[in-house]
Parts: sequence; C-alpha cells; structure tokens
Amino acid sequence: MVANYKIRSRGKHLRCRDSRMGPFDFLLHLANFAAPALGLALLLVAAARLLGLNRPAAPPAWAQVAVVFAAGLAVLGVGLWWFGRDGKMVTYGALVGVAATVQWLLTGAWRR
Repeated sequence: MVANYKIRSRGKHLRCRDSRMGPFDFLLHLANFAAPALGLALLLVAAARLLGLNRPAAPPAWAQVAVVFAAGLAVLGVGLWWFGRDGKMVTYGALVGVAATVQWLLTGAWRR
C-alpha cells in the first residue's frame, strides 16, 4: 500500500515510491484541465438556445460549442502559464468572462 504524499508525518512529507505519471494519468489530468471549459461551453450554448437568444444567422450549436470551448482552453492555458499552476479563481473568473463574451459575439446579440 502506497501512502498519500500529502499526509504529514512528524513534520516530513511521505514520499511515493514511484511518482511518474503514466499515459492514463496524463489523459485524466488533461481531461480534468479541460472540463471547466467544455462544461461552460455546453451550458452557455444550451442556455442561449433555450432562452431564444440566438439570431437566425448564428452558427450551428456544435460550432458555437467548439469556438467557446477553444477560447476557454486558451484562457485556462494562459492562466496555467501565468500563475504556474491550475485552479486559480482568477483564471476561472477570466474563463467565465471570455466564454460569455465569445458566446455573445457568436449569437449576434451585440447587433440588437
């Protein structure tokens, strides 16, 4: 049984025997990194469709999801680069602001 490295024992950190990340762990980390951007993209596009905020000339839903998701990933990547770690609330705030702005532009709501 391998101990959790985050548990303190007498002031010292316990170390795992093998701390290398395998390909499956890497995919899980990548999926968890991208999950907020994908979830927000799906939520924004669905809300725009349900509330009738899309104009007739708006792109199809899959294209809106793809563009908002790509913008969200870019924001998360910049946040990871800028702060040196993932999960900062400032990054998530920027994610919400950028995703909402991109969705607003895609639906043509600025023309109203």
